[in-house]
Amino acid sequence: MDFTYTETQDMIRDTLSRFLADTYDFETRQKFIATDSGRDPAIWTALAQELGMLGAAFAEEHGGLGGGALENAIVMEELGKVLGIEPYLPTVVIAGGALKAVGGAQAEAMIPEIIAGNAIVAFAYAEPQGRYDLANLKTAAKKDGAGYVLNGHKSVVYAALWASHLLVTARTGGGQRDPDGVSLFLIDAKLPGIVRRDYPTVDGSRASEIYFENVAIPGDALLGAEGAGLPLIEQIVDEATVAVCAEATGVMQKLHEGTLEYTQQRKQFGVPIAKFQVLQHRMVDMFMEVEQARSMTIMGTLKLDLPANERMAAVSACKAKVARGANFVGQNAIQTHGGIGITQELAIGHYFKRATMIEGQFGSADHHLGRYERIVLAD
Repeated sequence: MDFTYTETQDMIRDTLSRFLADTYDFETRQKFIATDSGRDPAIWTALAQELGMLGAAFAEEHGGLGGGALENAIVMEELGKVLGIEPYLPTVVIAGGALKAVGGAQAEAMIPEIIAGNAIVAFAYAEPQGRYDLANLKTAAKKDGAGYVLNGHKSVVYAALWASHLLVTARTGGGQRDPDGVSLFLIDAKLPGIVRRDYPTVDGSRASEIYFENVAIPGDALLGAEGAGLPLIEQIVDEATVAVCAEATGVMQKLHEGTLEYTQQRKQFGVPIAKFQVLQHRMVDMFMEVEQARSMTIMGTLKLDLPANERMAAVSACKAKVARGANFVGQNAIQTHGGIGITQELAIGHYFKRATMIEGQFGSADHHLGRYERIVLAD
């Protein structure tokens, strides 16, 4: 297989890297995450209108660059390197992936709005009792004439504070854990009856608890067939999982680089601690974890188009490895820095927090090892 990037993909990485280096340094990030809104909207506008990055993974007929999952991985890795909190994952990777899969009038209307930076979508799928089971839903959408009435509670909905739309999973039939009867809706985030409680997350982003109280939604908000949405939801969550692994690769790279630089500057007994053999071994082990995470992410990304079981096995293998690698690199970075590593003033602690959050996002290492085992043994 050819693992080299195309000229366009290299251009996307270089352009985005230069832009983020100029506009997204650590001190600037600290300033805008401390504001009430938690972000600088001008960054999102620039990504859309000046750089065209929001269109990298969309087809040319929608105004995009004709890319796909690899382009998403490139963007996510670069965002990981600067701890970017821009809502690229829920908007472009997840909502964009769902719209591309469904097609039709919904895709024709929404994808250009996403590319232009006019639409931000939050993915409301997690529920307090659900853990990592995408079918474990109490949120229900009941048929009401030509539309539906939505009731329920969604937890830890990233970017909901900024969202113009919500991508919501809900039960339209069957029991609480049945694979059948699950549907996916794309709705206006400002509809009457939507109650939101916003809060900052430990890694500097924003999330919300969202309550739907007799929310009337139109029939055309349904993506795909009613009650048959679980395979689509599993697909977009797998795509999101690999994208998060790409982000983790960027985070892990910066953790390694920052720790290596610290060992070259910090002195004990009159010499840099980088001279100590045990720390040299640690730096090599961290570097190997970064490179293995990058390789596994490429593998997972390239297998997203395979049949469902093969795709799920590849994604789970990727996430299990990357989650454990992020844990190893993050913990070794903090242990090497000592107490200063967890101060607010030093970037390394913030990278550690993001790496820790990524470990459990869309499934922990243990969850994905279990899923991988079930798929492989079933075959």
